[in-house]
Amino acid sequence: MNLFVFGLGFSARHFAQRERARFAAIRATVTDPDKAHAIEAETGFSVRAFGPDADDPRIAGDLADTDVLLISAPPGPGGDTVLARYAGAIRASRIGWIGYLSTIGVYGDQAGAWIDESTQADPRSARSKERLAVERAWLALGAETGKPVQVFRLSGIYGPGRNPFVKLREGKAQRIIKAGQVFNRIHVDDIASALAASLDRPRHGAIYNVTDDEPAPPQVVTEHAAELAGLPLPPAIDFETADLSPMARSFYGENKRVRNRLLRDELGVALRYPTYREGLAALRDDAAA
Repeated sequence: MNLFVFGLGFSARHFAQRERARFAAIRATVTDPDKAHAIEAETGFSVRAFGPDADDPRIAGDLADTDVLLISAPPGPGGDTVLARYAGAIRASRIGWIGYLSTIGVYGDQAGAWIDESTQADPRSARSKERLAVERAWLALGAETGKPVQVFRLSGIYGPGRNPFVKLREGKAQRIIKAGQVFNRIHVDDIASALAASLDRPRHGAIYNVTDDEPAPPQVVTEHAAELAGLPLPPAIDFETADLSPMARSFYGENKRVRNRLLRDELGVALRYPTYREGLAALRDDAAA
């Protein structure tokens, strides 16, 4: 069984590395052709360049020799670049499982209410609207071809090298206070578990919220990380006066509590890190080992 990944980012790379024993061959894309060889040497994967200005000619042949397709590349300005260039090759291939990594941002702002996969998507930001459109395009391709397409809506991703400890040590952490604001999170290893479970139980049209069990205020997570690591706590900053990028500020415009019922009930996934507490404790211990 061969795996092809469009967009070898943080989550996709962790999945491919953790589950590599499943696959006879792993091929993947990155946007920077200058980095492709370095990442290939580091991972042992066959890495292709795929981006606005680079499109490795081997990709079409790779897709013909692929069984499992994971799309982690973000939408382009005109929609999904993968579908725009390779829908025909995917239709003609033997691919038997397709996974699309999306975001819980497609639900938009829910005023702090609990939601699940039955909640109507209501994206507010332009990028979340693009994500929802791409989700639907992949699901339509699956309906047309009979290939099982699964959508995974991810909450805030963290893991080794990408967590509050890193920001605290670099002096980049902010303790931003906005009354009533909560976010869900998900450890990258639990994302890999969700994808692996779906490979064993494919269902076309499935949409899964891949998220932890405890939405929490962001400042509480930062405070817990600082306490665990014995690091200084950054000062509290009111959201209204915080120095945030437009994208970062937009995240605070959406407030929801996300359930992961289908992940548990349909795929049988037991989260290794059901809350930020378990996840941060493991990251601290791994860093100290």
